[in-house]
Amino acid sequence: MGVRGQISPIRGLGGNTTQSKHMRYRRIRGTTPEIEAAARRLRDNLTPAEAKLWEAIRGKQLDGFKFRCQHPVEQFILDFYCPSCKLVVEIDGEIHRDRQEYDQARTEKLETLGYRVTRFSNDEVIHNLGDVLERIRAQLRSP
Repeated sequence: MGVRGQISPIRGLGGNTTQSKHMRYRRIRGTTPEIEAAARRLRDNLTPAEAKLWEAIRGKQLDGFKFRCQHPVEQFILDFYCPSCKLVVEIDGEIHRDRQEYDQARTEKLETLGYRVTRFSNDEVIHNLGDVLERIRAQLRSP
């Protein structure tokens, strides 16, 4: 029987199993469907500071660098991530001792995975966006 006479199997019923593009990403980043869903929810509900920064960096507006918003990596959801530089930009809300310790441990874990992490407070983003963008630019330019 020629190629024309063969019938393609119904998706999911064929003899060969393939992984979807999304499944490969989950495997590479080590995320779970729950983390992916949480990231989508966070993207839909940005804080005022996150929304302000996202508006300034989305669509390659910051010197042509692409950023992702609420990007999942392993068990974490990064506020903003520039894949070409492996730069993580985190915006911190009100600081409590417990939160500081968690943020420090998270930063250390991300750094062991090869990411560079820079943090800003909500107030810095809301009141000094220009300075925040300059500091991000400096990080983007540094090796």
